[in-house]
Amino acid sequence: MKSNNPPAFNWQAFIQAALQEDIGSDDHTSQACIPEGVQGHARLLVKEACILAGVELAEMIFHHFDPEIKVNVILKDGSAVREGDIAFTVQGPDRHLLTAERLVLNCMQRMSGVATLTHAYVEALEGTGVKVLDTRKTTPLLRALEKWAVQIGGGENHRFGLYDMIMIKDNHVDYAGGISQAIERVKEYLEREKLHLKIEVETRNISEIQEVLQAGGVDRIMLDNFRPEQIPEAVELINKKAEIEVSGGIRLENIRTYAVPGVNYISVGALTNGYHSPDMSLKAVR
Repeated sequence: MKSNNPPAFNWQAFIQAALQEDIGSDDHTSQACIPEGVQGHARLLVKEACILAGVELAEMIFHHFDPEIKVNVILKDGSAVREGDIAFTVQGPDRHLLTAERLVLNCMQRMSGVATLTHAYVEALEGTGVKVLDTRKTTPLLRALEKWAVQIGGGENHRFGLYDMIMIKDNHVDYAGGISQAIERVKEYLEREKLHLKIEVETRNISEIQEVLQAGGVDRIMLDNFRPEQIPEAVELINKKAEIEVSGGIRLENIRTYAVPGVNYISVGALTNGYHSPDMSLKAVR
């Protein structure tokens, strides 16, 4: 598995907001039950086989809440883990471990779910040279977390948002009055605004691919909801004039049929909206 650096993102602000959402005025249960200053140990127990993700983020969370908490990492992000494995142990004030517990688990379970599903798609394409991409079909405000998990699972990130790539989709084409009009306006806009962004165009049939190629200046062409048997004709027509991305109707059981030679990427929305969060718990050690 790849365990890339986290996406460029204000992780400390995210952690602060997430802790505030959970703690509010205070963790009254821990304050009431646990004497102040009592030190304890806990371990992160994995209860289902998965690709582990979120360990590095868990460290950030513990250290943000209390810089004195000690984290001993046993299994790194990207590890294939089994039921009963211990990902890490932590040592610090009991109150602090309990207060940070739920945010750590929420992040790790979701990230491990995304990484595990991504890994399955990557494995299904092994040997084809085609790369698996995520999409913008992410949980609002958790996009950086989920896209980081895609990387850990072996996939690659598509654009992060609307600002870091031009992607002309079907509605843009229809509202602009056609593909050539949309592409021309994009080129004019980029030149006017002095922006250097890659351009991708979504196409629905061979005729639209021909329009894109005639307009020129496009970095990537998406074949949207093409059937596998239609892809070779599209690849031949594009003839390496642009990267090729396939999207739409992709499932784990059929993804390899879309990995036609010449295709560069297959994007899968399910990576970040169709995953199962594996069970984990933070258990006190006495």
